[in-house]
Amino acid sequence: MELWYTEEHTKNVRFSIKVDKQLVSFKSEFQRIDIFESKEFGRFLTLDGFMMLTEKDEFIYHEMITHVPMAVNPSAKKILVIGAGDGGTVRELVKYDHIEKIDMVEIDKAVVDLCRKFLPSTACKLDDKRVNIYYEDGLKFVRSKYNEYDIVIVDSTDPFGPGEDLFTREFYGNCFNALKDNGILVNQHESPYYEADAIASKRANRQLRAVFPFATVYQLHIPTYPSGHWLFGFASKKYNPVIDLRADIWNNFGIKTKYYNTELHKGAFALPNYVKELISD
Repeated sequence: MELWYTEEHTKNVRFSIKVDKQLVSFKSEFQRIDIFESKEFGRFLTLDGFMMLTEKDEFIYHEMITHVPMAVNPSAKKILVIGAGDGGTVRELVKYDHIEKIDMVEIDKAVVDLCRKFLPSTACKLDDKRVNIYYEDGLKFVRSKYNEYDIVIVDSTDPFGPGEDLFTREFYGNCFNALKDNGILVNQHESPYYEADAIASKRANRQLRAVFPFATVYQLHIPTYPSGHWLFGFASKKYNPVIDLRADIWNNFGIKTKYYNTELHKGAFALPNYVKELISD
């Protein structure tokens, strides 16, 4: 008998991975958490039946959500990460020796605990002395913060369930207040390809543009996400992510990456016409 993980990307499209065994099936207060082992993608994490990461391709997501804002503001010292219970975003941030504080806000402690145990390749830096983990609602946490962070990274799940409040205008407005005068916000923006995902992308970008003086999207390729074509949002009070890229400074850090580089950084903001139309409509 063969065991397969299958995710419905649309009512007409499904994505499947052959599974060797299931390592975790746990129902927390907030969601169902599953971790599987596979030959092709290694271990992978799903929440409520939706793919969050695989060991084989997670580096793409975590490098692009982290190093893009850091290359635009390489002097950033105080970072807020909302979500990111798997630890991959924090793992990338601690590569910067000059970062002084990383506050990570994750609503579901069970995600962190299980990733520490079963996905140590992503959760390996959560005990860094600069990392402060808060197990609470990200929307409520950020309401009380003003002029405190250089960068806010919203590494959230999809815009329903526990992650739904992290796609609202109120939330983005609170993030705006939490950022310093040159602050940057980056968030995951769904896929522009399938209709339902594209609607979510468009809505998220519209909410960002209503709050920040500058807001756009950039793209990356993640094989295990719907369509493989994924977007992140980039919003700032001051910076244009292409014009203000500090490539020389970032490259001098000597940070080892598998996906991100400063040439790719510029190219990621060169969008296909259908994505341009989506976010400009």
